Amino acid sequence: MSHSAGFADYRTALTTPGARGPVLSALVGRLPIAMMGLSLLLYVQRSTGSFAIAGLVSAGSLIGVAVGSVTQGRIMDRVGPSRPLLVAAAVFAVFTTVAILAVEAHAPTFLLVILGFAVGATEPMIGSASRANWTRLLPAGPARNAAFAYEAISMEVFFILGPALAGVLLAAPWAGTGVVAGAACMIVGGTSFALMPTVRHFRPNRADRGDHGMLGALASPGMRTVALAAMGFGATIGFIEVAVPAAATTAGNPPAGGFLLGLWSISSVIFGVLYGIRPWPRAMSLRLPVLLGGFAVLVAFLAIPTTLVWLGAALLVAGMLVTPQATAHSAALELVAPKGTVTEAFGWVITAVTLGLALGQSVSGYLVEHVSVASSYLGASVVGLLFAAVVYARRGTVVDVNAQVKAKEPALV
Repeated sequence: MSHSAGFADYRTALTTPGARGPVLSALVGRLPIAMMGLSLLLYVQRSTGSFAIAGLVSAGSLIGVAVGSVTQGRIMDRVGPSRPLLVAAAVFAVFTTVAILAVEAHAPTFLLVILGFAVGATEPMIGSASRANWTRLLPAGPARNAAFAYEAISMEVFFILGPALAGVLLAAPWAGTGVVAGAACMIVGGTSFALMPTVRHFRPNRADRGDHGMLGALASPGMRTVALAAMGFGATIGFIEVAVPAAATTAGNPPAGGFLLGLWSISSVIFGVLYGIRPWPRAMSLRLPVLLGGFAVLVAFLAIPTTLVWLGAALLVAGMLVTPQATAHSAALELVAPKGTVTEAFGWVITAVTLGLALGQSVSGYLVEHVSVASSYLGASVVGLLFAAVVYARRGTVVDVNAQVKAKEPALV
C-alpha cells in the first residue's frame, strides 16, 4: 500500500458530498487544541504568581487529554460520534466555568490540578471524530489518504496559530480571556460538528466490532507499534519545545523562542503536502521507523549552531519530517486498527504523543538547567533513535490486521 495522494486527491476529498460542513466545524473546534493548555498555564500563573503551580495545573490538563481522547474514542466507536461530542461539549463548558471561578477565588492547588484534569478530559475530541468521519465519506484510496494528510497538515497549522493566539490574548485586560476564547471555539465547533447530518445520522454496526477486551484497539500488536512510533515522535518534539526557548533566553532574546519553533512548523506544513504526493518508504512498516529515525538524526544537528540564525536554519531542515510522521501515524491506522475501533485508535495516537511530549519536556528541562542546551538536542536525538529502533524491530506487526482476521474466517458454503 503506497498511501500516496496528489493535489487532485486533496480537492476530491475536501469537496466530496457531506464533507464541507464537518470540515468547517472541525476547523473551529480544533483551532484551540494547542491554545487551551498554554492559555490555562498563563492564566493560572498570572493569578497565582507561580509557574510551579501553573505547571502542575497544565500537567493535569495534559493527563486529562490523554485519558479523555481514548475514553471518548471508545465510546464514539460504540454509539457514534454525535451524542458523545454533545455531552462532552456540555460537561467541558461546566468544568471550564468552574475552573475559572476556582482560579479567581484563589482555590487550593490540589483543586486547581483536579479541575485542570477535568477540563482536559472533557475537551470534545473533534480531531478523532473528524479523522474517523473520512472513513465513512470516502472509500479506501488516494482521496482518503489525502484527507488523512489534510488532517495532519491542518493540525500542524493549529499548533502554529494556537500558541500565537494565546500570547496575543494574554495582553487582554483579563488574563483568562484566552481560556474563554479557546473553550468557546471548542464548544461551538464540537457542537456544530456533532449536529452535521453525516455525523448525526451515523450509527456503528455492532456486527463490525469484535470483542477486543479491556485493551480495545491496543489488542492489535500493530496498533501498539504505531503508538510507540507516536510516543517517540512526541518525546523528541518535547525535548525541542523546551530547548529552543532556553537557547533563545541564553542568547538574550527570549521572544525569539516562539518564532524559532514557528519556523519548523512552516517547513513541516510545506514539506508535508509534498511528501503526501510521493511518500517514502512505500511500505508503511518501514515508513514509521525510517521517518522517526531520520527526524532524530536531523534533530542532532540542532546542537551545532552557535547563533539563533543558524538554529533557525537547522529547525527549518528538521521540521520537514514533522508532518510526514503525523500523516504516517494516521494512515497506518487503516492497517493496524481492529475493525470498529478507528476513533479509539486515533485517540491512542493522541495519548501516545501527549505522554511522549510530557516525557521529553520533563527530561529536557533537567538537561537544560543542569547540563546544557546542546545536551537536550542530543538527548532528543538519542531518544528518537531508540524509539525508532524498537519500532523497526516490531515492523513485522504493521500489517492489515482486518485482512488477516477475514482470511481466518471459515468460508460460507
